[in-house]
Amino acid sequence: MSIFDNDIQEVLFSEEQLKNRVQEIARQITADYQGKEIMLISVLRGSFVFMADLCRAIDLPCTLDFMAVSSYGKGTKSSGQVQITKDLSEDITDRHIIVVEDILDSGNTLSYLLKILENRHPASIRLCTLLDKPERRVKPVQVHYSGFTIPDAFVVGYGLDYAEKYRNLPYIGILKPRVYGG
Repeated sequence: MSIFDNDIQEVLFSEEQLKNRVQEIARQITADYQGKEIMLISVLRGSFVFMADLCRAIDLPCTLDFMAVSSYGKGTKSSGQVQITKDLSEDITDRHIIVVEDILDSGNTLSYLLKILENRHPASIRLCTLLDKPERRVKPVQVHYSGFTIPDAFVVGYGLDYAEKYRNLPYIGILKPRVYGG
């Protein structure tokens, strides 16, 4: 039981469902990159919980780095204006990159980010998103690894937030509209 449970309309994915799906994605990445070293790049802040679980489940040598980009501000819908607020610490030239994202929504942020990263000449680049919300897609983005397809609802938990709250929920749930004024 959490102090936030009254704010949740419905639990979409339980802690157990998340754990099982992350294990499946990790097995697929391990198989796809056998004999290679990969670099996981977490798009902060929402994907940090997902990436922590994912990297521990991958049975390959891997390094980690982090980027922070923003297109939401304090709202619930993407503004369409993307800003890099923290860049990578490592050079990605000739590296096998997997960008780890919490949610693929409009595609604006990831489309922009992937172009920037491709211009840095990695050996390969793939996208791994925990949640995919195709109904809201504005820009096409190729997803290589996807956890779950979700409806057009505002979700929180397992790293995802609203106004920096709810990230610590062990599940993913739909936030009640009264909470965010939706």
